[in-house]
Amino acid sequence: MEKTFKSNFEKYLVETFKIERSAVAECGDFASIKNIEKGQILVRTGESSRNWFFVEKGLLRQYFIDKRGKEHILYFAPENWLVGDRNSAFFNRPTQYIVEAIEDTTIMVLDINFAVRLSERFNSAIVDSDLLLQRHILQLQKRISLLLGATAEERYMDFISTYPNMLQRVPQWMIASYLGITPESLSRVRRELAKKNFLID
Repeated sequence: MEKTFKSNFEKYLVETFKIERSAVAECGDFASIKNIEKGQILVRTGESSRNWFFVEKGLLRQYFIDKRGKEHILYFAPENWLVGDRNSAFFNRPTQYIVEAIEDTTIMVLDINFAVRLSERFNSAIVDSDLLLQRHILQLQKRISLLLGATAEERYMDFISTYPNMLQRVPQWMIASYLGITPESLSRVRRELAKKNFLID
């Protein structure tokens, strides 16, 4: 019988940290729910961001603005994604990033030591919290490699793979910012893919 969950966050706790469903309610001390409207800024550059944000429903983006005023999107965070600034969270430094809602969004605000506190209460979460960190590092390495060495088409294909069903939720200029290319270059990539009969919408 297929499992049913009350929320994406409950499913995340059960499947990622192997916490028994009967014990999920005990995790309430580590997280609080918050609703934010489309366009609302959750974290601003220069602030100390000491929390993680789990997207229950909706869509966030994490980006920074360079000295020329140009935006660079580091991540999109749809449902079931975690977003935060590790440098700011663990070293209490001002963040260089901005976290903004692209859609009306419901998030779970997690304590900085969320994984550690889970590990202290639930033995099953010890190994899984470490794996979570390793996956985050691997994701960052992949992101850097793509930006440095991949073609615009390869980056676009990876975007589609990483964020399935997102093309209709995110404006094209934001996708171009995430890919590190101009909107004009993105249009050329899409035209070339269309010529190859690749479905781009």
